[in-house]
Amino acid sequence: MKRTASANWKGSGKEGNGTVSTQSTVLSGTQYSFNTRFADGVGTNPEELVGAAHAGCFSMKLSFVIGEAGFTPDNIDTKATVTFENGAIPNIHLSVKATVPGMSAEQFAAAAQDAKANCPISKLLNTDITMDAELV
Repeated sequence: MKRTASANWKGSGKEGNGTVSTQSTVLSGTQYSFNTRFADGVGTNPEELVGAAHAGCFSMKLSFVIGEAGFTPDNIDTKATVTFENGAIPNIHLSVKATVPGMSAEQFAAAAQDAKANCPISKLLNTDITMDAELV
């Protein structure tokens, strides 16, 4: 399976602007610019998209790991905080809260560590990934 995404940029790095689109059309000509990346402009940015991809991938992987342990999650909420400093991403922090009937805190912690280490996006990224995981 292959998925595609594309970007178009016009102009200089600081004054220019661009758009990103995805094969699914969930993003279609979505605006990004210097201000959306380094200030509070309206639009998206690459770091935000990496965070969304990581949170989504991790949540789904955690659901699979929990299922392999014999449980079914009612809910998994994951927030990925991507730190962008000096032109690099030194770390991503995952904050996860999940409701899993019958699962102990220890079982959940082990499942979360497994998902963090083995979701495809975690494996792809060359950065420090930290996490706090809470069973609620």
